[in-house]
Amino acid sequence: MLSILKKKRCCGQEDETQSDLERIILVGNPNVGKSVIFNHFSDSYAIVSNYPGTTVSISKGKGWIDGKEYEIIDTPGMYSLLPITEEERVSQSYLFDNDPFVYVHVVDAKNIQRMLPLTLQLIEAEVPLILVLNMMDEATERGIEINASRLEQQLGVPVICTTSIKGEGLDKLEEAISKYSFQHVDSKVVYSRGIEYAIESISSLIQDEYGISKRTLAQLLLQNDKVAFEAISQKGEDVDAIKKIIDGTEKEYNNPLNYVLTIERQAFVNDIVENVMTTGKRDVTLTEDVEKSSRTSLRERIDGLLIHPVTGIPILILVLYFGLYKFVGGFAAGTVVDYLEGTLFGEMINPWVIESFNAAVPYPAIQDLFVGEYGILTQAVTYAIALIMPLVGAFFIVFSIIEDTGYLPRLAMMIDRAFKKMGMSGRAVIPMVLGFGCSTMATMVTRTLETKRERIITSMLLSLAIPCSAQLGVILGILSFSGRALFIWAIVICLDLVLVGYLSSKVLPGASPSFFMEMPPLRLPKLSNVLIKTYSRMQWYFLEVLPLLVVASVLIWIGRLTGLFEIAVQLFSYPSQWIGLPAEAGFMFLFGFFRRDFGAAGMFDMYNAGLLSDINIVVAAITLTLFMPCIAQFMVTVKERGIKIALGMAAFIFPSAFAVGFVVNYVLTTFGVVL
Repeated sequence: MLSILKKKRCCGQEDETQSDLERIILVGNPNVGKSVIFNHFSDSYAIVSNYPGTTVSISKGKGWIDGKEYEIIDTPGMYSLLPITEEERVSQSYLFDNDPFVYVHVVDAKNIQRMLPLTLQLIEAEVPLILVLNMMDEATERGIEINASRLEQQLGVPVICTTSIKGEGLDKLEEAISKYSFQHVDSKVVYSRGIEYAIESISSLIQDEYGISKRTLAQLLLQNDKVAFEAISQKGEDVDAIKKIIDGTEKEYNNPLNYVLTIERQAFVNDIVENVMTTGKRDVTLTEDVEKSSRTSLRERIDGLLIHPVTGIPILILVLYFGLYKFVGGFAAGTVVDYLEGTLFGEMINPWVIESFNAAVPYPAIQDLFVGEYGILTQAVTYAIALIMPLVGAFFIVFSIIEDTGYLPRLAMMIDRAFKKMGMSGRAVIPMVLGFGCSTMATMVTRTLETKRERIITSMLLSLAIPCSAQLGVILGILSFSGRALFIWAIVICLDLVLVGYLSSKVLPGASPSFFMEMPPLRLPKLSNVLIKTYSRMQWYFLEVLPLLVVASVLIWIGRLTGLFEIAVQLFSYPSQWIGLPAEAGFMFLFGFFRRDFGAAGMFDMYNAGLLSDINIVVAAITLTLFMPCIAQFMVTVKERGIKIALGMAAFIFPSAFAVGFVVNYVLTTFGVVL
């Protein structure tokens, strides 16, 4: 809408440069298949998952349809033109800030009664629109039949049926896009007399220069949309007169106008659905009917097991044990890293690189930069490829399998009550779990959370107590020498997370969040999807981490030349010794400033060198897990939450990490705990 909306964009990763190509913008509720369609039409790739909230920023690509190139744009999921979460604000701000060739509204065919209200809002906004009824296979399985032709007549926009994950109907969508020609469609919704009078009165007071229809802007104002009010204020509209109309209408209805508009719009949708949709049993054989009933019954039983705490918690423990501990911590951190770092790089590649480079470049300072103890080739590249990449890859394989099954929304439902005690809803489970892969990515996903308070608490806990996959893999690998050591680490981290979350919920003002999440069907993960997502995420992660490791090596090199590195290590040696670690552990925490996994790699080196006792290892692992967020995560937190909140988090996390380490070391040494 509105230039003001463009300024209000919430930390989007989208490229702000404008393309000369005509745009096709995909919109719709979360988890309806927008990203699958985006991947089909575009030369770019967007992550496709079986849970809502995967897309939290604008994704762009280019694609050819009927011999013509378009810019294809995928937007975060939204339920209404009136945003609640930050991801919806991203979509709203982008939706009306552009002049696209066509909007493609993707809906879940089996849930059109819930999704058509957004279609009607888009029609009222007078935008070029094609409606896509996706997931038709699931609708058919449930005995749902939709008369697309009749729906098209009633709405006045093209309606296409697809099953995008199987590629069905996408050729018809391509044809509809290539032949599309915008035709004005009158508003299909007629509200009660008081609402219609308010819409007309407000429309008469505002200009016609906002990129959306006056009718839609008037409805946003009636619902007290802050960005809409800022927009009309900038244009010099009579805000006081508009507010008087809104106040009078609210008194007339004695209910929030958002509620009134939603109920009246939904009643109109119900009438449409009654005319175009039928539900009933398909004409199937007895065998097919029994098989379908058996599958449904099995899914329902599995759902019950996953959601109920008595069975769901043991299942979660099994997932964590086999997925994280055995696969990431055992196989990746043990077998794969041992071979890559110890044998391939340690015995083969690095000795040859050092010898060759020193022979070619006879300057000690340059040698130290590239092949020295902290050199770009001998440390940054080695850490990135031999240590970090296999751990990250292993985690993303596990995570891709978990998310494809639809397990995450069920975990969110099970854990919602516990999270409410910490000021979060079950929906926060998704960024928290994703944080085990990369907290930078997870901090961005906090946009899906409903309230500012919940987003702050979740960002705080991600920065404090959620180790990324590389750090987690190293810690699990090192602590595997003792089940007791691993247990102490896990208990301390969990207690710290719960305590800080609980105290944050008491200190920070704001209402507790409500919990609403789409419950997708359970599915077997597709191998191709798992591999593509793992590759895409590893590529993104590697491109992020390698430059930071190179920068770290360069800064350390400069620091060693100037003497600043030794000073920094010396400064960190004091809190390190305070918690019972040797002075040399200072460099481990210094590395942690660049990346958490970089710090974990430093701990790995100290462990291999025999510089840490059993108690030292546990204390170091706990303190490093609770240590400062890495630079990348800190910068994303600044972008998402603001500089004051990010600095406040860092100011709390830094001393509290060493305080917890001090307490753990004191208890273990005082009571003579043997690990």
